[in-house]
Amino acid sequence: MTGWEIVIGIETHAQLTTKSKMFSGASTAFGAPPNTQASAVDIALPGTLPVANAKAVEHAIRFGLAIKGQIKRRSIFARKNYFYPDLPKGYQISQYELPIVAGGELGFFVDKEEKRVRLTRAHLEEDAGKSLHEDFHGMTGIDLNRAGTPLLEIVSEPELRSAKEAVAYARALHGLVMWIGICDGNMEEGSFRCDANVSVRRLGDTKLGTRCEIKNLNSFRFMERAIEFEARRQIDLLEEGGSVAQETRLYDPDRDETRSMRTKEDAHDYRYFPDPDLLPLVVTEEMIERMRASMPVLPDVHREKFVAYGLSPAQANQLTASIGTTTFALATLTGAPIERYSNLANWISGPLAAKLNEENLEISHSRISPEQLRRLADRVDDGTLSGKLAKEVFDAVWYGEGSVDQIIEKRGLRQISDAGAIEKLIDEVLAANPKQVEDYRAGKEKAFNSLVGQVMKASKGKANPQQVNEVLRRKLAA
Repeated sequence: MTGWEIVIGIETHAQLTTKSKMFSGASTAFGAPPNTQASAVDIALPGTLPVANAKAVEHAIRFGLAIKGQIKRRSIFARKNYFYPDLPKGYQISQYELPIVAGGELGFFVDKEEKRVRLTRAHLEEDAGKSLHEDFHGMTGIDLNRAGTPLLEIVSEPELRSAKEAVAYARALHGLVMWIGICDGNMEEGSFRCDANVSVRRLGDTKLGTRCEIKNLNSFRFMERAIEFEARRQIDLLEEGGSVAQETRLYDPDRDETRSMRTKEDAHDYRYFPDPDLLPLVVTEEMIERMRASMPVLPDVHREKFVAYGLSPAQANQLTASIGTTTFALATLTGAPIERYSNLANWISGPLAAKLNEENLEISHSRISPEQLRRLADRVDDGTLSGKLAKEVFDAVWYGEGSVDQIIEKRGLRQISDAGAIEKLIDEVLAANPKQVEDYRAGKEKAFNSLVGQVMKASKGKANPQQVNEVLRRKLAA
């Protein structure tokens, strides 16, 4: 993609964690039989009137506070008119000219570099139903259970410049809405869905290119692949002398390509107008202050504290990936000397994160506790365990063999730090490997690494690696 710049903006639909829908008392519980949770209000039967969900409004205020956006004291619900089989009203209640939240920004890391993206707006709206194509031969079924489910649509400025940046932004937003408790973040159930607006332009151009919107990206991996494909497609078109049509596209993960879905509509195509059945939404100072008082400490604040403790910005970012990770990290660091914080952070973001990912577990279900992890790190620091043996103990604790100290004793894993014992092992290895000794003294450094490996093997991994290195170099230099 040399000579081209990718320009990306993300629209995210976060399903708000309310028990009832945006404008009715119908349940939002996932997994109910089709069409059992669609009330008369949700399908706009004559004579029904919508009433805004107060909890959804509170969630929107919480988000506005989290991103330091402007919370509008007065916003308007509007009707977005379009025809689709799963939209029984013929319109969607949303917000357009006057959203509840304007502006704000979100910080995130890409390759250890911090970036910030401005947000355009966040507005309340209701979801549509769902078309079911797979369950019927030659027909489409309609499930209206989702119709009316409360959403917060979050729109970024077009300031992202690569698929990697877009995914890092989406992950950070995903973490934030779960952190403040307004969305469960379940992408498989459709609770967090992203649309990517992608365009390209020649490097140095200031005018935006024609954008295409890729709809309903429900995994971060698919988002990255879809954006990369779409950018290449547009660049190829332009380099061949063609033009990019403004349209909505779908990503097909099986063929790893985007496909045209429909021509892209502009705002005027939806004929927005204020919903006559809903009064303006008024947010009072008391509501804002009540939400502010209930807010958790935000990731940025924790990141600053972790950096102040001596962790790198990248480590601090890893420890604030989710509120669960931060809670676990704080419990792990409590009681440990500050000079060990970095090592403990590496255990959390390394072996622990790998195990959680391997078994698809949330950190709240970790099979090793913060206290056990801190104890394990202590045993490395006091010389009882080598780094390699510590990983063996970690796995044993994870699979329930006992405590750190119990496993060390039961498996006989205590590190050999006795100088006399290590010297004896080294003497035996040197006597058995004269060729490698000769190679090392001839300047071949690889021979030294091989000798270290032989000593560690002879000690069954128990010899203190630092002592082995020091004694071995001294003996080889003699």
